[in-house]
Amino acid sequence: MSSLRLALFDLDGTLLDGDTDELWCEFLMDEGVLNRADFESRNRSVVERYRAGTITPAEFCAFYASTLAGRSREDWLALRTRFVETKVLPRIGGAARALVARHRQAGDRVLLTTATNRFLTEPIATDLQIAEPDLIATELEQADGVFTGTHTGVLNMREGKVERLSAWLSARNLPASAIAESTFYSDSANDLPLLRVVGRAVAVDPDLRLREEAGRRGWPILALAGSPS
Repeated sequence: MSSLRLALFDLDGTLLDGDTDELWCEFLMDEGVLNRADFESRNRSVVERYRAGTITPAEFCAFYASTLAGRSREDWLALRTRFVETKVLPRIGGAARALVARHRQAGDRVLLTTATNRFLTEPIATDLQIAEPDLIATELEQADGVFTGTHTGVLNMREGKVERLSAWLSARNLPASAIAESTFYSDSANDLPLLRVVGRAVAVDPDLRLREEAGRRGWPILALAGSPS
C-alpha cells in the first residue's frame, strides 16, 4: 500500500452549489459582455446536453473557453475577482468546507479536479486552501498573452480526468496505485470514469444517473448542497 492518500473533489455541483461556467455566463450577460439574446439559448443547450451526457468534452470545453476569447488574463482579472467573490464563494457552504478540512487534517493530499478551466477555478482553489499544483483543470490556449477561445492538452472531463490524474502522479514520481487508494467526491455521471477506478467513490447530491450507479455499487451518497456558508 502507498502511504500517499488523495482526497479528490469535483467542483461544480459538488463543493459548489451551482456550476462555475453557468454562473460565469450569467454574470457576463448581466454585465453586458455577452449578448443575452444571442447567447442564453446556446448556453442552455450546452447545459442540458452536459447533464444528459450527450455533449462531447471538446464541444463543452470549447463553448466555455470561447467566452474568454480576445482578452488577456490581465484584461479579465477585475471581472473575475468580482465574479468569484459575489457569485461563487457564497455558494460554497460550510459543510463542503468542513469536508475538505477534515481530509486535510487527516493527512490526505487534497486535489480539486474540474472540467472548468484553470483561469476561472484557480482563485476558487486558493479560497479552499488548495495549492495551484493540486488543481487539475482544463487548460486554455493563449497566443501572445491573449485567450484564443479554445483549449489545449487533455481535457479534464470524463475519461480525461483519469488521464490527467495519472499524468499528475507521473509528473511527481508518485505511484499510479494511488488512484486505487484515493477518495473521489462528485455529483455527476460525467465523472463515472474516475469514480469507477478510485478506492472510495462518494456521490454528492448526485444526478439521477449517478444516483442509480451509486445504488448499484453501494457507494455512499452525501448531501452538501444548501449548507450554510
